[in-house]
Amino acid sequence: MRVLLVEDDKKIAAFVRAGLTEDGFAVDCATDGEEALKLALSEPYRAAVIDIMLPLRDGLSVIKEMRRHKVSTPVIVLSAKRSVDERVRGLQAGGDDYLVKPFALSELLARLHALTRRGSGAAEPTTLVAGDLRMDLLKREVWRQDRKIDLPPREFALLEYLMRNPARVISKTTIQEHVWGSDLEPQTNIVDVLVCRLRQRIQHAPADKLIHTVRGAGYVLRAL
Repeated sequence: MRVLLVEDDKKIAAFVRAGLTEDGFAVDCATDGEEALKLALSEPYRAAVIDIMLPLRDGLSVIKEMRRHKVSTPVIVLSAKRSVDERVRGLQAGGDDYLVKPFALSELLARLHALTRRGSGAAEPTTLVAGDLRMDLLKREVWRQDRKIDLPPREFALLEYLMRNPARVISKTTIQEHVWGSDLEPQTNIVDVLVCRLRQRIQHAPADKLIHTVRGAGYVLRAL
């Protein structure tokens, strides 16, 4: 799940980015309003976390321009100001939620998950199913028949993306963007490594493979 983090404080940005990454998000970062707006208008994000006080262009201006360009990405507004007027301004600018600094990372994660579940405007499923494979998005658990499978955050994010796109061939580049963001070098083989590890965890034997390689095109999840 790819999100945009806009924060000019390097310490806060590094802390939040690490927390989001550990929770399975792919994170693109911007440190000023101009860079943030460029990314927000050109890349598809499931959600954005935007600080108000930014160099070059403030966060509220970024959000207003996003909405003016019909970008509907859900936005959590960050601010050090606690006043009701400030919160109202953030929501009136087009923000969907508001979080006051300092904040607990667990609360930010909970709010992000809630936003992404309703971001499409339709009820999001809480469980994904592919054959005998089941993923509980709320508990972040994966089961195959009656066997619980413990997955690290990156593998969980990869499997979630594949299960949301069953029978669709997904390129390595697309997987990279949704699982890691835009930080990896295009020639890296890390997608192949991650797919290999995920396969080993979710399949009982070679004959019950769910994730298939489409040579020259990418990977596809097909339910048995």
